[in-house]
Amino acid sequence: MSAAVQPASQQTILQPIVADMEAVNAVIRRQLYSEVPLVNQVAEYIISAGGKRLRPVLVVLIANAFGYKGEHHHSLAAVIEFIHTATLLHDDVVDESSLRRGKQTANAMFGNAASVLVGDFLYSRAFQMMVGVGNPRVMEIVADATNVIAEGEVLQLLNMHNPDVDESGYLQVIRSKTAKLFEAASQIGALIAGADEAGIEAAGEYGRSIGTAFQLIDDVLDYSGNSEEIGKNVGDDLREGKPTLPLIWLMQHGTAQQRELVRTCIENGDEQHFDEVLAAITHSGALAYTREQAEIAARRAADAIVSLPDSQFKKSLLELSAFAVDRNH
Repeated sequence: MSAAVQPASQQTILQPIVADMEAVNAVIRRQLYSEVPLVNQVAEYIISAGGKRLRPVLVVLIANAFGYKGEHHHSLAAVIEFIHTATLLHDDVVDESSLRRGKQTANAMFGNAASVLVGDFLYSRAFQMMVGVGNPRVMEIVADATNVIAEGEVLQLLNMHNPDVDESGYLQVIRSKTAKLFEAASQIGALIAGADEAGIEAAGEYGRSIGTAFQLIDDVLDYSGNSEEIGKNVGDDLREGKPTLPLIWLMQHGTAQQRELVRTCIENGDEQHFDEVLAAITHSGALAYTREQAEIAARRAADAIVSLPDSQFKKSLLELSAFAVDRNH
């Protein structure tokens, strides 16, 4: 069933929740306010930079798909976006990134110290907002997710410039660092809608799988995308010495010469040989393999919600699973 879903544009997918997302954005604007001007300035800069708002979209779509009628999904969607934004601020400092979503990163604009501290502000504001919702299980899910994400960040740091990371080790990083917040967003959407444990678990599986699919396609786009479309510098992963799945696959299946090239590039963060590496992973099938793994994850996401009653929200969730792999940004 899931394979039959046709890719739709992001605008089409979001059509059923336009009013909800306007409400989420209003909450974000309201809750960003601080009496400290620099906090306002940095937070506004990073939030206004755009992005797909995928994680808050999941909260809203899942809650609606499970029949939710209240307004807490707006606050919780904003909570998830704040946590995600905090991780971006910290990530860009760790990675020394200069470009995100087609704009200078906050650390490039305001410095590392301001980025880290405003990230801390966003984390703490998110937890203040959760207290306001008053659901201990929501707090448990989000607190656990935040802790796992931090572990994932450290795991990724340990893997930097390490050419011996294997596929299972890399997927562990993805599950912790990226997929976990997608999972938490989906779970709390189901939870506040009154779903039973099976429903919450199904929603979590959807989020976990779609988060994995999105990250794997990001790995593909880092070698095959257009800088203007993906909003960051192509080849950033190689420059940062990140052993992502295309490189890991090439290390396992490429020629001795290709393995040595990739090993050297990962160890040294060598982007001077980017064209050579790109040719190797393109012609070897590494990108095709990574895309195939993303498609498997996207199908797993669609299968997880097959028992949900039909609705425009379920349709959007299924379309989102197809969009996860059929995109160029």
